[in-house]
Amino acid sequence: MDMSMSTFRGGVHPPEGKAGTEHKAVEDMRLPAVVVIPLQQHTGAPCVPTVAVGDMVRVGQLVGDAPSPISAPVHASISGKVVAIEPRPHPALPRPVPAVVIETDGQSDGAPSVSPSGGAGWDRLEPADLLARIRAAGLVGLGGAAFPTHVKLSPPKGKSIDTLIINGVECEPYLTADHRLMIERPMDIIDGIRVLRKILGVERVCLGIERNKPDAIALMTDRCRESGEPIEVFPLAVKYPQGAEKQLIKALLGREVPSGGLPFDVGVVVQNVGTAAAVADAILRSRPLISRVVTVGGDGIKDPRNLRVRIGTLFSEVIAACGGYAVDGPVKLVMGGPMMGLAQYTANVPVVKGTSGILVFRHRPRDARPSACVRCGRCVEICPMGLVPHRIAEYADLDKFALAEEFGVKDCIECGACVYTCGSRRPLVHLIRYAKLNLGKKKA
Repeated sequence: MDMSMSTFRGGVHPPEGKAGTEHKAVEDMRLPAVVVIPLQQHTGAPCVPTVAVGDMVRVGQLVGDAPSPISAPVHASISGKVVAIEPRPHPALPRPVPAVVIETDGQSDGAPSVSPSGGAGWDRLEPADLLARIRAAGLVGLGGAAFPTHVKLSPPKGKSIDTLIINGVECEPYLTADHRLMIERPMDIIDGIRVLRKILGVERVCLGIERNKPDAIALMTDRCRESGEPIEVFPLAVKYPQGAEKQLIKALLGREVPSGGLPFDVGVVVQNVGTAAAVADAILRSRPLISRVVTVGGDGIKDPRNLRVRIGTLFSEVIAACGGYAVDGPVKLVMGGPMMGLAQYTANVPVVKGTSGILVFRHRPRDARPSACVRCGRCVEICPMGLVPHRIAEYADLDKFALAEEFGVKDCIECGACVYTCGSRRPLVHLIRYAKLNLGKKKA
């Protein structure tokens, strides 16, 4: 089977919107005067502060940690003084969460644990030691889900992993951070893959990249061949949501993750290209996760760019670094991509580890209100999980959550493809989330 030509069921083809930034190199944003470091930037238990108000901290110093196995520590992204530890608005959570607020002292010295030569001899370390270093560096999935990387690299007993998939798809419209990373840091990605292979003990590595990134496909193919690593690069059809784990596994390997299952269940671990590069930074350079590449785009921003931004920098400062808003009056501000991203009510929220994009769009009032479902079947045809979104949403709207569960609401990946194709403008994903929330409350 020619795996590069296989695909997954369903999906949609929204306008790509990548032209504004796909050929713009990543630039380092100036150091912010203040950063707000939320103590929860990951799936799992929140951190507790390891510093106090008034403390002086250095770049890379630990400022929050938790004893829970499913968590990830957070570090100072600038040096300076801790001026507050208090609840602050969060771009991905519905209410303010505790955060460490640091004012810069204008210096860029790193904490003693941050050393350019800290990774010497890493290949002689045991997988458990590498996992401990990855956890200590605060690594989470940089594709947006922000699941702690050390947990994702630790399959349960009895689960045999034979393939590592590296996700370079970046199927969300407008986002180009991963694309630029593959162009500008290919060897860092490959170094990270070396570490991941040692941890997992796998020989086979598949790197999936959509065909709308021909320069990245060509460059990564050449660099992988030169490296001698067993990395196969697969050009993939351009289709959303190709970058979702289950859909990528289906497209590359023809394997289907079972209902309620995880990639572990079909012998696979999936990691984003950005996460692979961060693994290289953590293991080879002892560098914690204190910055990330963010695409700043949309028709409401003056100068769309790809920026390397310190964690904790406020959206308002990032937008100002891109020339500010391109229009007067209201705009729509989104963290992430337009399909799965989260709309923001304020720009005074910080960049977190899962911030892949900051998009600004001209405000366009809806030209029509949602209407009754007309049973056109479009949402069923394109659902990548093979669900019946309109029926699940109807049950959620009627508070019939048990019936929504019978129709597979928990298998929904909330990609938004159904909403994109719905002619009746039904808020399908919102209703599905509502059902999941209430099912979760019943179990609690």
